[in-house]
Amino acid sequence: MCEAGGEGDIGMSAVATVVMNRVNITEGEYGRYNTVRDVAYAPRQFECVTGNHPTQNIWSMNPEWVHYAIAEWAFNGGRLGMVGNGLWFFNPYGPECSYNFPSGVGVFMARLGDHCFYAPTSSYYKT
Repeated sequence: MCEAGGEGDIGMSAVATVVMNRVNITEGEYGRYNTVRDVAYAPRQFECVTGNHPTQNIWSMNPEWVHYAIAEWAFNGGRLGMVGNGLWFFNPYGPECSYNFPSGVGVFMARLGDHCFYAPTSSYYKT
């Protein structure tokens, strides 16, 4: 809700897919994160847990049934196909998504609303 609530059910499902992909991957940087909590609180990953936004953070949000339904869907193995094995997303604040994730370890998969989604390249597995 906090990271992608403005993107509707599809956007929130895409972010849930990325989170669960990070939980389930066993290699690279995210291989050391084994729980949703580990992923959410990893340094410099999800702005909503940093508390830097006074009105948009996990402590000030009021989840509704749809948010719980999307989380349950993801916990039960649901994945949004167009995001695939994506590990990253970000808002480019413009109309174009770059082909590569800014750090060079991901390749463009899809754009959903304001966010670009990226899957790992072989370079990621060296992180």
